[in-house]
Amino acid sequence: QVQLVESGGGLVQSGGSLRLSCAASGFNFRDWSMSWVRQAPGKALEWVAIIRFDGGIIKYAESVKGRCTISRDNAENALYLHMIDLKPEDTGVYYCARRRSHYMEGIDYDYRGQGTLVTVSS
Repeated sequence: QVQLVESGGGLVQSGGSLRLSCAASGFNFRDWSMSWVRQAPGKALEWVAIIRFDGGIIKYAESVKGRCTISRDNAENALYLHMIDLKPEDTGVYYCARRRSHYMEGIDYDYRGQGTLVTVSS
């Protein structure tokens, strides 16, 4: 079955950086576009970054543009999110999600992992 397991979250000071990882299994990872989505405490889920199945197209939410880099390693079935200059408003649970299609906008996934918590202190 499809499994997505995130890691790399933690507590970091404002201005710090983190690299999140997602280990994918149970499907042909190289055939699927992927995304990172997050949920801040008391807020709705929001998409953070999207990467096409071949890495050829990448999109970022305005709130993280310039501070986040999404990447993937299709040989290792892995998805990454490198975040720099973190802000308290970046606090939340970050999920790796498999997109239902190659449409590169919004939240549109069929599977997501359990999430990894990122806490940014001011």
